[in-house]
Amino acid sequence: MTYFSTPLSARSTTKPAKSAATFNALKRDIMLGVLPAGTALTELELAAHFSCSQGTVREALLQLQEEGLVRRQGHRGTQVSECTEAEAVEMFRVRQQIECNGIVRALQAPSRTLIADLRALFTEMLDAGRAGDEFGLASFDRDFHRRIFQDAQLPALDPILHRCLVHNHRFKISRSTTPRDLVATAQRHGSIIEAIESGDIAKASAALHHHIATIVDLGPNVFPDASH
Repeated sequence: MTYFSTPLSARSTTKPAKSAATFNALKRDIMLGVLPAGTALTELELAAHFSCSQGTVREALLQLQEEGLVRRQGHRGTQVSECTEAEAVEMFRVRQQIECNGIVRALQAPSRTLIADLRALFTEMLDAGRAGDEFGLASFDRDFHRRIFQDAQLPALDPILHRCLVHNHRFKISRSTTPRDLVATAQRHGSIIEAIESGDIAKASAALHHHIATIVDLGPNVFPDASH
């Protein structure tokens, strides 16, 4: 069960089924490291692989470019983008500022369905974790955070937050040298729901800040006030 009729990550554009399938397959392989940074992606080869037109592949690659997962460079073609720690640090900082400011605005006048929506997505994350579906878990994770931000009424910032979330998840997966406890990853969101449910804005903001700051260990200089 997916709570949103159209996943938040797909709301910006309605893609034909074939283009969406191509996009999702490539995104999964990039996020999970099956297609490492620097891998060349040619429209002709991908069209043959997915049994679709080059136009369909082009649409998928453009969407991947919007999310920062590929780079299209004229005569050099399209390559899977790098996933560096320097960019990760800056995106974690941007994300922290956007989300923690956003949750303050959101909880000043939360929508009636916020808690129910978050609990539904929390269940989806737990199910994905139990199934060992890291890509699915990350997707529901992004929808969870964007659902909170939706109530902040700052729609122009949502694409920026989404890109930060995608990069954060890709970086976290790339840093994993051993299988991760996906259920534990999903369960980390429970404290955020509890804090929001309490109605205490300061508590909810602190819970979200701690959650973001402890996703990966980037050292004490990234979030110096975060307790691990």
